[in-house]
Amino acid sequence: MSFVPFFLQDASAAGNEAVGMGGTFGMLIPLVLVMLIMYFFMIRPQNKKQKETEAMISALKKGDKVVTIGGIHGVVSSTKDSTIILKVDDGTKIEFNKTAIATVVVDKPAENATEKSKPAKKSIFAFNKKSVAEEIKESESENQDSDSESEEHKDE
Repeated sequence: MSFVPFFLQDASAAGNEAVGMGGTFGMLIPLVLVMLIMYFFMIRPQNKKQKETEAMISALKKGDKVVTIGGIHGVVSSTKDSTIILKVDDGTKIEFNKTAIATVVVDKPAENATEKSKPAKKSIFAFNKKSVAEEIKESESENQDSDSESEEHKDE
């Protein structure tokens, strides 16, 4: 079946004014919308992610900590055109394709001791709930109270 005559048919030849009004054009609009949606939600993000990955791989240098697609953690020992050599352990080196690198591990800077000792800021979404530590202390104190009451009843 050929679609060419369908697209070339004249509105007057069809004998139906509704077909002439939005016939082929009306049927193409949903198809174009679906293609635009697919582009913006599927194709464009995938291309963006691929460019980021290529930039990450091209920026690899000696000393970078990386994780391969297979989950092997290592430090880049040297790079070649299409491969890199990872130092996995003392004296153990493995050669991988550059495309096998999943991520470059970025070490977080060490936190100051003063920041660790500071209490956490309360969220505006806490809705005046008690912290977990306060709830545990209260439940322990209630258990001790009930235990002491049960011992008093045993004595009587």
